Amino acid sequence: MSWLARLEVNTETILAEGIYDSYAWHKRLWECFANTSHAKRDFLARIDHLEGAFRLWILAKRKPVRPQWCSPNGFALKEIAASFLTHRYYAFDLRANPTKCIVQRGLNGETLLHPNGKRKHGKRAPIVKPGELRGWIDRKAIAGGFRIVEDKPLEIGRMVENHFCKKNKENSEEQAAYHGGVQFRGTLEVIDPVGFIETYQSGVGSAKSFGFGLLLLAPINL
Repeated sequence: MSWLARLEVNTETILAEGIYDSYAWHKRLWECFANTSHAKRDFLARIDHLEGAFRLWILAKRKPVRPQWCSPNGFALKEIAASFLTHRYYAFDLRANPTKCIVQRGLNGETLLHPNGKRKHGKRAPIVKPGELRGWIDRKAIAGGFRIVEDKPLEIGRMVENHFCKKNKENSEEQAAYHGGVQFRGTLEVIDPVGFIETYQSGVGSAKSFGFGLLLLAPINL
């Protein structure tokens, strides 16, 4: 059983609540669940910035509740029926955090290795080139039990930086960082139903606790 909640909140309310960036959302969305003091994060979220408002999506196995900063008229909740995930084709809308790992190299350009012979990996960097983004979504699709339908349009948006500040646990100083968000919209075909359901529930890509990875789906017939 899964639940999908949609929250619409005006910008004035959000600013009054002190929610200024994705890290603030990361913390405040816990208010959609009761008794979470020792719970692990087990839900996905998406944050869309509209004109004068925010639209939030939450996908969870636990039933979300309306937080006090969202009006009753701005809160909608529905249970995801098991039959919803049995279709072959879906139109999808995904906001993801596509990244690649930068290989560490020595002074002469050689690849640095661990004692066990494996490559040393450096920091992760956002993917911004259209060809690399297409390759990224294709790989994630196959690993996630589906494929992108080739003869249907696939929209790949430009990378948008989502900046936030987070306190360092060691010295309590604030550190600035960002995630690169890219929106993908197209048509997918399910090729592994079990793997697809797992992907739908667990999300696609990294930075899922910061509002990335949630697949919005609409069944279609082709």
